Amino acid sequence: MKHALSLRVVVPAATAAALICAAALPAAALPAGAATMPKFATPKPYGTSFQSDPRHDFTKHISPRHDGILRGWVTYYRSGVAEYAPIRWAKDKTGHTEGHFEGPPEGDVTAYASPVAKNVVFYSATGCKGTTVTVKSGGLGAKRCSRSVLISRMKAKHHPALITVYRGAIVKVQEIYTP
Repeated sequence: MKHALSLRVVVPAATAAALICAAALPAAALPAGAATMPKFATPKPYGTSFQSDPRHDFTKHISPRHDGILRGWVTYYRSGVAEYAPIRWAKDKTGHTEGHFEGPPEGDVTAYASPVAKNVVFYSATGCKGTTVTVKSGGLGAKRCSRSVLISRMKAKHHPALITVYRGAIVKVQEIYTP
């Protein structure tokens, strides 16, 4: 006894198989590392409130922030891992200066820790040597510097910056200029 296959079954199955193979080819043909980082919403450099991360559980050990851009500064650096905290701009009430950046109050556990990517992108607001102002509109750093310059600044003192985290690692740091 011969089995007869209906064209109503064979054609849709063959079409589906061809579509699956065609969809898989472009992804497989891409070179490794060709995937690009998504575009994240950039916070205001001089925002007056702390950025929240509602999905982060601060009651557990210190861990990376979820993917995105944080206005913050590095509080500690060691062995390729940076600890960082959110910051906000506090306007000066005395009139002597425009204001300053401040971190969370004493005792607040709002902090993150992420490894610094080997290919991190760092834009300095004071040049690679720290002697000239290199900012674009909005007070953000415009001079690209090396990873070693970034690490030396992380170790030295708190520098306000927009810190981009992607897949658990710090992939971009752009300093915020403060006179």
